[in-house]
Amino acid sequence: MKQRVARWAIKLKVNPRIVRIQRMTRKWGSCSSAGTITLAVDLLDESANFQDFVVAHELLHLRVPNHGRLFKALMTAHVPDWRSLERMRIRR
Repeated sequence: MKQRVARWAIKLKVNPRIVRIQRMTRKWGSCSSAGTITLAVDLLDESANFQDFVVAHELLHLRVPNHGRLFKALMTAHVPDWRSLERMRIRR
């Protein structure tokens, strides 16, 4: 999973300070204002497309801290089918 994050970080031109994989019961991932990306360990059980969506989503928060128009435009540019994948994201 950390290799996936590293590939996406290069693609998105961001540099997370810390990447953690841990048990999360309410969401698939998070991004702190300090630059820590946390991903749910059971994300590994999901499809590669969904993993890419979650990783890209959290990493883009290093550039855009909200879910406004710029964030959505960047998601569309990098993960064109993100809207359909987002429906799966809200599960916790």
